[in-house]
Amino acid sequence: MNPLDEWRDKIDDIDLQLVKLLNERAHCAEEIGKIKLELGLDAYSPQREEEVMHNVTVGNPGPLSSYAIRRLFERIIDESRAVERILMIQRATSSKKKK
Repeated sequence: MNPLDEWRDKIDDIDLQLVKLLNERAHCAEEIGKIKLELGLDAYSPQREEEVMHNVTVGNPGPLSSYAIRRLFERIIDESRAVERILMIQRATSSKKKK
């Protein structure tokens, strides 16, 4: 196997790990969505999102820049918020049907 293929295989493995972790994160967002619904809170929490951004940029050792990490996490947070909102809408809709 040549070095290029070895590095590509390593990236493929990392990509699968990222998918697993992103889905694990989405599961956490679902659980948070359930709690927010019970508490009557909105899915959007700007203070918490800024806290996440701070954590990931401060904890970034590189070589990705803080700007790049921030852009990636903006997308991750958007998708996590979408997961929360979908769950919240489904729960609210099923709750109304029961009444």
